[in-house]
Amino acid sequence: MTPYDLTTEQRREPLGLGEPRPRLSWKLASTRRGAAQTAYRITAAERAADLDDPERLVWDSGRRDCVDSIGVQWDGPVLRSATRYHWRVEVWDESGAPAGAARTWFETGLLHRDEWTAGWVGRDPLALPYADPPGDDVQTESSLVAPPLYLRHEFHLPRPPVRARLYATARGVYQPRLNGVRVGDLELAPGWTEYHHRQQYQTYDVTGQVGEGANVLAAIVADGWWCGFVGFDARRPARHYGEQPAFLAQLVVDFADGSRQVVATGSGWTERPGAIRVADLLMGEQVDARQHVPGWDTVGRPEGFVPAGVLDTVPGPLVAEPDEPIRVTRELPAVDVRRTGPGRFVVDFGQNLVGRVRLTLRDTVPGRRIVLRHAEVLDGGEPYLDNLRRARATDVYVTAGEPVEVFEPQFTFHGFRYLEVDNHPGELRAADVTARVLHNDMPFTGRFECSDPLVDQLQSNITWGQRGNFLAVPTDCPQRDERLGWLADAQIFAPTASRNADVSAFFARWLRDVVDGQDADGAFRDVAPVVSVTREAAPAWGDAGVIIPWHLWRTYGDRRALERSFGAMLGWVRYVHRHNPDLRWRHRTGNSYGDWLQVDATTPRDLLATAYFAHSAHLVAQAAQVLGRHDEATEMRALHSGIRAAFVDAYVHDDGSVEGGTQTGYLLALAFGLLPQRLVPAAVEHLAADVEKRNYRLSTGFVGVALLCPVLAEHGRADLAYALLHQDEYPSWGYSIRHGATTIWERWDGWTDHAGFQSPAMNSFNHYSLGSVGDWLFGRVAGIDQTASSVAYRELLLRPLPGGRLTWARAEQETVRGRVACGWSIEDGRITVTATVPPGSTALLEIPTSDPDSVREDGAPVAGRPGVLRVEPAAVGVALRLASGRYTVSATAPGATT
Repeated sequence: MTPYDLTTEQRREPLGLGEPRPRLSWKLASTRRGAAQTAYRITAAERAADLDDPERLVWDSGRRDCVDSIGVQWDGPVLRSATRYHWRVEVWDESGAPAGAARTWFETGLLHRDEWTAGWVGRDPLALPYADPPGDDVQTESSLVAPPLYLRHEFHLPRPPVRARLYATARGVYQPRLNGVRVGDLELAPGWTEYHHRQQYQTYDVTGQVGEGANVLAAIVADGWWCGFVGFDARRPARHYGEQPAFLAQLVVDFADGSRQVVATGSGWTERPGAIRVADLLMGEQVDARQHVPGWDTVGRPEGFVPAGVLDTVPGPLVAEPDEPIRVTRELPAVDVRRTGPGRFVVDFGQNLVGRVRLTLRDTVPGRRIVLRHAEVLDGGEPYLDNLRRARATDVYVTAGEPVEVFEPQFTFHGFRYLEVDNHPGELRAADVTARVLHNDMPFTGRFECSDPLVDQLQSNITWGQRGNFLAVPTDCPQRDERLGWLADAQIFAPTASRNADVSAFFARWLRDVVDGQDADGAFRDVAPVVSVTREAAPAWGDAGVIIPWHLWRTYGDRRALERSFGAMLGWVRYVHRHNPDLRWRHRTGNSYGDWLQVDATTPRDLLATAYFAHSAHLVAQAAQVLGRHDEATEMRALHSGIRAAFVDAYVHDDGSVEGGTQTGYLLALAFGLLPQRLVPAAVEHLAADVEKRNYRLSTGFVGVALLCPVLAEHGRADLAYALLHQDEYPSWGYSIRHGATTIWERWDGWTDHAGFQSPAMNSFNHYSLGSVGDWLFGRVAGIDQTASSVAYRELLLRPLPGGRLTWARAEQETVRGRVACGWSIEDGRITVTATVPPGSTALLEIPTSDPDSVREDGAPVAGRPGVLRVEPAAVGVALRLASGRYTVSATAPGATT
């Protein structure tokens, strides 16, 4: 048995850790059935070699009897700032024998506020505004946008360093440089948070980039989310946090004799504009290569630099970046380049994505203005731009006239599949243009595949939608003038997101913004960080502040996220109760979006709101129980019972019908357990009848869609769930795929045969919410789930569900305990199920079969086989209780004759 994938605070080898008592975790792998951890020992030292020297250890946990490997909290000595700690875990197996060991490291950042000596530097507000350089024909987008800062500071080191760390952040977005070379590979740092509550800083190992003698620390700083265009409010399109960008940095250099030198932002820094004339997240980036200042970031005296202003001497609410930053994660080549006019080309990358383009130019004359426009779809062969609204998503490059020039924007991002290149000087070759994909660099840990290409494309669309919208915050869409962290979108999609990737640290960090946005009355906001939308949150939107912390607990065992959010969770439910004492949520409902973008149906908004009120009260009761808050648990259980009764009295009829008669109304009542048990079968029939009368089409919007297939399958109508999954007529997932979608559309009717494009006022072609069916693909189609009482996949529930036109399906997931896999195939009247259970987990594996006596492994009955703890009847055939290990079991297929 081997420990692997060691993490500290949910990250692998984090540089610049901010938690003074971090949590350590590891996964386990073994080829032996029944393998399990029974004890562990953690040792830590400041040098890797010292892990083998008991006298030099900084912490030795000693052997601890424990079966868990998740979130072991550091309880050694207080951690020192700016220090690397190496740690090793040793584990003992189920027999008590030593089983394996693994090691890793983490490094702390600046843990104490008084260790920051830097001040914020930027453009001196008293200096005269810059005039455009002679011959500059780049048009600035708005008077709200100023040229990015090019900052520099020259310093001297008396001797060669042995260690150097750069701690840096910006009010805006920044790219640091040392001695003419870019530092790190982070993009759009420091990301976006509720800046007045938390300003993230990043840590870089720059030991190899500084040396004895003269050095230059430099940075380019653009507006970013701090003062650039964000959201859709025309009354306040930009400058939501401040008037201008600024930079804060501290370079800490250590020498062999134990001395230290700190180089910090403050007086003595200089700045000027450079080749980047405009950089905005929504509008795009404009570069005049003729204005490049050679050697601006190296030792010397570059022209035009003037003293920078010290804008603030108080660092502010600095926190170490707690999750993976934004990076370029992959490159996509052009799959087609088509000339559409003189110097004008349309490029197809074959995939709707989020990022930017790298364009190589050859043998240009100085001053040629090349324009790049980005679009998700084409209209009559031309880029469709109307749905971008105010966002221009346009990059401009003015050539310097060099033999080879490469243009790649640095401080913007776009949502696009197609690129229009205008005023290109020659023939544009596919090899000269590459799309660069940007998102927070969380590990993608899940895979689903099956025998139906349409369903595989659906899974691909879901995954690409997640890549594109998990950028700084979980955004709604990446292309138009919005890109906000809408709460409902996130809570609906969170279960699917955690199938595809390890989103634990990403969501835990964003939840701090959700909590920070809560008002004194207990109301969350519809978006986090709070921009453009300032009213109290709507039902299903504000409830994300309850649902996501609970999901992080159930999926990752993240108790800290639950603890940090619990007060806000309780406050939200009490807020709704206070304004709705009759237990029907009809007052203080914010914008009350209902089942947003449902089709040919209208779910009563108070019904939806009351269902979510009940659901949140139920989850807060469970969270209170987990945290030992027994009084609150009792309070919330009583409240939930009252809301449930009020829901039945107001919305449920004696024949099992639910007010409004919509798919979403039935789904909420069934999924949230709001119906008397005697009425459940009738309600299922009403739901099924609605699907059937629509010729196996859905009517659900954002709220209902995640529940549709799971509820139908859970209540014996998997046939309808599969009919919806395979449907390719409007409205359906397959309809968009049949019309070329490579990401999830915002609306079912984004484009239709009968009406063309929907209104450009709201029509994104990359919007993950309707892709929340992905959780069902993993959880039921392939079969990876956990029991109701399980936390972090301790007790797996493996329930493969053959159906529809599928002949096979399989999925795998790297859970916090290790790799889980489940899949099935049907051939010659027999179903074969494969399963992998990681050490430390157990599983209940349900084998769907029409003949329970036909279940075999290696040709023998499963009873008594190694790792099979018990065989018991199940509604679908046979259920096997399994220890850890790998299993391949076959049986007569469902419906087959024996």
